[in-house]
Amino acid sequence: MDIGFLMIATTQSGDLAAIARRAEEIGFDSFWIPEHPIIPRGEHTPYPFGGPLPEHYGRWSDPFIALTVAAAATTRIKLATGICLLPEREPMVTAKVIASLDYYSGGRVILGIGAGWLKEETEIMGANFGSRWQLTREMTEAMRVLWTEENASYQGKHINFPPVRSEPKPVQAGGPPVLLGGHGEKSLRRIAKNYDGWCPLANDPVEFAREAAELKEMFRSEGRDPSKLILSPFVDPENGKLSDAALKAFRDAGAHRLVMFYSQQTHELADGAAPLMERVANIVERARSL
Repeated sequence: MDIGFLMIATTQSGDLAAIARRAEEIGFDSFWIPEHPIIPRGEHTPYPFGGPLPEHYGRWSDPFIALTVAAAATTRIKLATGICLLPEREPMVTAKVIASLDYYSGGRVILGIGAGWLKEETEIMGANFGSRWQLTREMTEAMRVLWTEENASYQGKHINFPPVRSEPKPVQAGGPPVLLGGHGEKSLRRIAKNYDGWCPLANDPVEFAREAAELKEMFRSEGRDPSKLILSPFVDPENGKLSDAALKAFRDAGAHRLVMFYSQQTHELADGAAPLMERVANIVERARSL
């Protein structure tokens, strides 16, 4: 089982190129960058982890610029968004950015996506919060057309464009894998119908195993091969002390990788990621030896 590392990229988080190189040296299989393009001033939707929204959310760098820096500094590690807020983006430019990164990195991109929880942000960026899931699906479909067809066109409820030429094409056939976050039956059914994998917050391996089994069954019911489902949950590394029993439980549930995500220490990730990465390096070796 592989281990990835999620880093919040800000101007205070350290030398991004050096951190990416070190992540590759340690043996992390993937390097994940999250996204919030803007944070509204004033009152807004409550922070889902409780308490006030951390100040650093307003300092996040663009994930694709950050991943381009990481790509130039590395040769093997996969470059992932964790997550990209597709409803807040324009489809043709976003498809071009992702395809270009995949091309120049030699096919190393993973697209972790979500529809967003911060209503005010979504709507400032031009999308309707109530229809964001439908827009997320259309964005994904439209980008796949742009990545694969010479005369790409798309007609949906929210996205429409006539035949266009869009190059470069991604190195990965069909484009980078698209993994959706979220929990519950609706999210799992969305994945089974439209996406390549699942990247939820998952600190309980028992609950993850239950939902993963449901998702695999939904894949079968949609006529899709569940062995092709990519499972990459975000897991708190417990400051490097994530137990072997937990690692085995996630592996046995079908996880292809665990992405180390400090849900309670994101301020440290935003103000200096390197020390936290070193603390979880032992998990990489332990996961390999399972």
